[in-house]
Order: sequence, then structure tokens, then C-alpha cells
Amino acid sequence: MTNTMRALIGGVAADWEPRDVAVPTPAPGQILVRVHAAGINRADLYMLEGSYNPNSRTGNVYTAGFEFAGQVAAVGDGVMGPAVGDQVMGVTLGAFAPYAIVDHRHVVPMPPSLDWTGAAALPVALATEHDALITQGGFTAGQSVLVVGATSAIGLLAVQLAKAFGASQVIGTTSSAGKADAVKAAGADLVVNTATEDLAAAVGGATAGAGVDVVLDHVGGRLFADTFRAARIGGTIVNIGRLAGAESTIDLNDLAFRRLRVLGTTFSVRTPDELADVCAALVPDVVPAVADGRIRPVVDRVFPLDDAPAAIAYMRSYQAVGKVVFEVTA
Repeated sequence: MTNTMRALIGGVAADWEPRDVAVPTPAPGQILVRVHAAGINRADLYMLEGSYNPNSRTGNVYTAGFEFAGQVAAVGDGVMGPAVGDQVMGVTLGAFAPYAIVDHRHVVPMPPSLDWTGAAALPVALATEHDALITQGGFTAGQSVLVVGATSAIGLLAVQLAKAFGASQVIGTTSSAGKADAVKAAGADLVVNTATEDLAAAVGGATAGAGVDVVLDHVGGRLFADTFRAARIGGTIVNIGRLAGAESTIDLNDLAFRRLRVLGTTFSVRTPDELADVCAALVPDVVPAVADGRIRPVVDRVFPLDDAPAAIAYMRSYQAVGKVVFEVTA
């Protein structure tokens, strides 16, 4: 192992800047991972724009990247579980580099059925959607689920996760007719094009007028208010993302008369202990579902780490259907 590495650094320019930095050494409770692939998330772009600042970031200059797949290269004192040589996938700030320091509680075993790029496409989506659907949303098998923004990378995983956990019906939305097939391929029973259809009416027609039990909303904006009429009386709405904007005007009568439970969630303010609980919750049921193929990564494009400008441009174009991933070489 060399003492330096080429990493993508944020906070010094409008885009990530490649720099030679020292290979870090794991402190107690940490592991050093040789990163083979790293997923690109919308939050990575928000950090560049200055609109997202996770708890794990200290200072203005930071090594970019949130999720990865790789092999444990070294372990610090007190580490329980991951051992040198283990193949893992997980979350940490600093993934856009050949080596990353990770809290040992923030990784899960990488199923042998996956390659590096497939595994790197999963950690953030699995953690986000499982936490939103099961822990926050209180979903149980047999309930119905509406995934708003189902053609986003995490939205496609949400559809699969709901199906794998026994949803009776999964409805996904898109605003592009050309992306509907991807939502169907993920397992959605119905796809609603919100550019041409009324969301509440379409969901009502598919549920005999009842509405769905749980809504996972990745879009926000004007469409968020429509989810209130798409949920059943006593249903739950979890806002995860705000791709269409952070502001929405809601009808409080819809909230009150439908007796809705409305939640917001983000990992940006989770403590390391809270994130550890989220990752641990994936191991009993979600990792096996990935291993046996019930949940599979959807990778749109793979870029080499040294082609970061092209990757950023592609992410900003909103063309991707699935995950954009960096392949990382030493």
C-alpha cells in the first residue's frame, strides 16, 4: 500500500477537484477499506452547491462520496465484526478515493452474487428506503405502497424492497413516459405518469377508492400535497427527497379528515449510533434479499474516478434511470 492516493475533494471548487492526499489510518472503532467502486448520490451534488451539510463533514474542504463497495484493508482497535479481507458495502463521507475510513458499524457484508459496481449502488438506497418504509413508515406485509419518484435510483430500490417485504400492491410514479418500463421492471403493479395523470385519481382508481397504506415521497414540491389524497384514511406519508423543491402548500383538511401520519427523514442529522442502528437493521432481512436476487442493483452508467466532470454532468442532466457509479482504481 502506498502512502498517498488520488481522491476527489469538495469545498475548493464548483466541482470535485482531484488531489493527492495521504492514505488515512483507522482509529479505534474504525476500518480502512480499499474502495473498488463508489455510488454517486444527489446529496453529493447538493454538497457542492452548499445546500447539504451532513453531520460527518467537518470544515469546508472534504473528501467527497457517501457510499462504496470494497475490501477491508486494516482495522483499528476495538473493531468487532469486519476483518481484513472481508468484502463489504457501506456508507461514509470520503468514498471517492481508493481508500476510505469507515465506522465499523456502518458496513454490511457484500453478497458474493454482486460485483463491485453493483454493490456500490446499494448502501444508501437500502438504508434510506428500509428505514423509511419499515422503521419510520411502520409497513407490514400485505399493505400497499406508493413510491413517488420511482425512477430515481433509490425509488427503483424502494419498489423492489416493498415487493420483497410482501406489499400487496406497489404503485410507482414517473414524469417521463420513457422511464415507465424501468419502474415496471422493478416490480411495480402500476405506473402513474404525473405529467399527464392526476395522482390521487389514479391511485384511487387502483385501490377501489381507498388509497394506499404507505407513501414514500422522493419528490416533494407541488406533488407532495397530492400524496395526502392518495393515502388511505389513517395512512402514513414519509418524505425522503425534494427533487421538485422544498416547498409545498398542503390542504390541512386533507391532513385532518384523512387522519394522516406525515413524517420527514434525512440521514444528514443522524448520529453515528443512529446510523449504526440503520445499517444493523439491514443484515437480518435485506442483505439476504439482495443475495437471493429479490432486490438487485440498477446501475445506469459507470465512470472511472478520473472522469468526474463527465459523471457530474450526467448526474445533473437527470437522464439516469438507476445508479451512476464510479469505478475506483488505486
